[in-house]
Amino acid sequence: MEQGADARMLDYPIPAPAALEPPAEWAQLRDGCPVAPVRLPSGDRALLLTRYEDVRQVLSDPRFTRELDAGDAARISDNESGGVFNSSMASTLPQTGEGHRRWRRMVAKWFTAKRMAALRPRMEAMADELIDRMTESGQPADLKAALGFPLPVWVICDLLGVPDSDRDRFSYWSDTLLNLTRYSDEEIAAAQTAFVAYMSGHVRDRRADPGDDLLSELSRATDEDGAGLTDAELVATGMGLLVAGHETTANMIGKMTAMLLADRRHWERLLDDRTLIRSAVEETLRLDANQGFGMPRYLSEEVEVGGSALPSGTTVVCSMAAANRDERAFEGAAEMDLGRSPNPHLAFGAGAHSCLGQALARTELQTVLEVLLRRLPGLELALGPAELRRVEGLIVGGLSEVPVRW
Repeated sequence: MEQGADARMLDYPIPAPAALEPPAEWAQLRDGCPVAPVRLPSGDRALLLTRYEDVRQVLSDPRFTRELDAGDAARISDNESGGVFNSSMASTLPQTGEGHRRWRRMVAKWFTAKRMAALRPRMEAMADELIDRMTESGQPADLKAALGFPLPVWVICDLLGVPDSDRDRFSYWSDTLLNLTRYSDEEIAAAQTAFVAYMSGHVRDRRADPGDDLLSELSRATDEDGAGLTDAELVATGMGLLVAGHETTANMIGKMTAMLLADRRHWERLLDDRTLIRSAVEETLRLDANQGFGMPRYLSEEVEVGGSALPSGTTVVCSMAAANRDERAFEGAAEMDLGRSPNPHLAFGAGAHSCLGQALARTELQTVLEVLLRRLPGLELALGPAELRRVEGLIVGGLSEVPVRW
């Protein structure tokens, strides 16, 4: 796609006035220009969608594909790798059609809400251990570094049967695949190569000596035709779980806690009524103004969206965070309602490509919140909400730190 030349065109991502607040442009775009031309970090032009119905339509429509390596697709970033969007993981797993549906059916059997609930005691023990370490080190502390960042890596390494000693390497590989600006092409390529080599060896080990972890089970699983996943698909599945489940959940733990403490009446209400934990997690997911880049899609044929005819070859970016604040879909959309129900937010996407691990993410977030309320009822931010700072350059949104006292 050609470089955007219009100086009035918005640069994307759109900067926000504060870490927990949305850009004012979201509401303006929803009302006046719901299909808006924007300039990506690469300089290429794409169309930004900000209304709930439009975003849900595109995420659910198979004509909007993940083929971001098409010749006329907009480049997301100005490095050649494109990070996670163009990684070997993205190219190995089928992104569309029956191949994708087959892969999802096989993997989804493992990611059931019932199975995730069975993992809750182990997650709770991990959270307790990390909070023990944080409180022993004294206050104030950075909740993101002490709890939010390590916990999802511990959980994923546990799911994959990876030794605890390799947790730090997994964290680095995840960061390189999800950062648009921090690493050079050479660093990203080296990290991907090392990650693939590690997971390839791990898959071989799981086939030879299976355990009770996810990859061991998938190595034995077959579809309705009796065919199993290839080694390459197992490697990409393991990589995908790390990338999708680490940085996103790590950052959401920090953002969720900060959002609930920014107006401490929310925290006090949860202390008084723990039955609200589940709906409170959903509401923080909906109200998160710092979800990151959003979901890019490539259009394989002409489609009408929001009253505009989009030609084949168009790249769109779905802002689920902007859509989740659409007053057309949510009454009092700008306000936090801990008991909101129903809450059909789009934080996990929609349709055939909705987040496969959303039951895992929900279980981790609910468990963390339960443990924090039990262990640290006096928890509070150690600085004003306006002083919190966003992480820059990540495809997923986050806070650089979450200083707390208790």
